[in-house]
Amino acid sequence: MFAPSIRRFAPLSLTFVALGLSACSTVGGGPTQRIAVVEEDTQGTSTVNISSLSDVIQRNPNDPSAYNTRGAAYARVGNYSSAIADFTKAVQLDPNYAPAYTNRALALRQTNRNDQALSDFTRSIQADPNYGPAYIGRANLYRAQNQYQEALADLNMATRLLPESAEALHSRGLLYQRQGMHQQAILDFDATIDRNPFVGAPYAARGQSFVATNQYDKAIEDFNAALNVDNKDANSWAWRGVALERKGDRSQALESYQRALALDSSNSVARQGSSKLQGGVAGLFRS
Repeated sequence: MFAPSIRRFAPLSLTFVALGLSACSTVGGGPTQRIAVVEEDTQGTSTVNISSLSDVIQRNPNDPSAYNTRGAAYARVGNYSSAIADFTKAVQLDPNYAPAYTNRALALRQTNRNDQALSDFTRSIQADPNYGPAYIGRANLYRAQNQYQEALADLNMATRLLPESAEALHSRGLLYQRQGMHQQAILDFDATIDRNPFVGAPYAARGQSFVATNQYDKAIEDFNAALNVDNKDANSWAWRGVALERKGDRSQALESYQRALALDSSNSVARQGSSKLQGGVAGLFRS
């Protein structure tokens, strides 16, 4: 699924459907797959843009970039079928238009057509071997499919092509984290935050690796930072509870778990933590 966008990074070349940052819970409790992010349309601007972009296409019916741009606008409002149609038209007009292949791949992922998405990421790379966003997108898909070696190869290429890309570094950090390589993950999350300190996801992800390496004070600081960006992030509240609990602060841990459950009653980390602590408190009063 697309995770809610916290803040958007600067556009990646001509790719208007941005590869985004997202946390991936890998330190117990099972993974939460959040692979790519489209900027949410919170003010209805995409609807206006679609109308104006359609006018542009009428005036320039053979311009692939116009279709690519409108396709991204469709994606932002969740109209993936129209988005895919526009990206398809873009690559029909220009079979070597790498951004449109990458955008179509991202849209295909949202309609659970991962095999087709993988093919499009590869076609984007074939069209332009120096197009970094395609490597990031394909790596995220490989990571979701537990193809770690292939994902790492793509992310290493992406970081060479885009050394300042927070997205590439964050994705590689998630890959290391998934494999339990937390020290390497922390280094990549450090670099991600250096490049863009204004999104919550890398703080939340680094916090989980700090929990895994028993650095609970640092973890709490990171979850607080993530919650400063988005205080409705149930997963950060839940993992903040884990860090507090392991530090020995049971009352604040329980409060964090309850905040998480108020936002997402199905959060497994918070449910397990809250149940354990409430049971423990009740047990103190048993004879």
